[in-house]
Amino acid sequence: MLLLGERTLVMGVLNITPDSFSDGGKFVDPKLAVKQALAIERDGADIMDIGAESTRPGSQGIPASEELRRLLPVLEALRGKLKIPISVDTQKSAVAEIALGAGAQILNDVSGLRSGSQLAKVAAKFNAPLILMHMRGHPRSMQKGPFARDVVKDVTDGLHHSIAVARKAGVAPSQIVIDPGIGFGKSFSQNYELLAKLPALARLGFPILIGTSRKGFLGATFVQNGKSAPPTERLWGTAATVTASILNGAHIVRVHDVAEMVQVARVTDQIAGTG
Repeated sequence: MLLLGERTLVMGVLNITPDSFSDGGKFVDPKLAVKQALAIERDGADIMDIGAESTRPGSQGIPASEELRRLLPVLEALRGKLKIPISVDTQKSAVAEIALGAGAQILNDVSGLRSGSQLAKVAAKFNAPLILMHMRGHPRSMQKGPFARDVVKDVTDGLHHSIAVARKAGVAPSQIVIDPGIGFGKSFSQNYELLAKLPALARLGFPILIGTSRKGFLGATFVQNGKSAPPTERLWGTAATVTASILNGAHIVRVHDVAEMVQVARVTDQIAGTG
């Protein structure tokens, strides 16, 4: 059982897609995905987040049938092997229900129930934790703007709506985790503003998940010869944002570089605990 608040939980990312921004194509083979999942667990992750549909800027959606084709072999192969809970990153209720039946335990909806309450009803049916993320716009065009004038208000209002939809569908407050959606329809500066102002989101009364790992705004912070740093060279920027997130109240951090960010989280927890 995972207890929120005793220490920061580290969620390891496993993308089984051909087109994710950071590691697309590396783990589309189920055998490689399973090997990576076990490595992420060994590195100290508390939760495994598996995504079978890319939501990077500019990405296109895929049918539920394709998402399940990628996802189910990995879930089935991990059953009985992985000791940490599996979160499934999906926006589709059909995928969510089948995934929970196949051994997943947590739902991570980057759309924040934008398409309706069906996914929330699945979470209520299975009594599964539900992560509600704020996204302004859609993956295909979200980084083209227009961006919100007041990003904290925009995110707070959007999450308040998502929470209301979930609650109406029968999801208990204890099942809900919120995510401001760093990099999803926010400008360069707005991502940093959200990290600095996380305590404002805490007023919603729910645990907070933060995902900054390797994201584009970090790359844009380190521009050399007119080019942003590639995802694989954003480790230290990620570490800085993980530290800031924890000090400002995050309960869960979602990361690609698990072993390194476990160390960052443990040290930051010690600092936070002495404040």
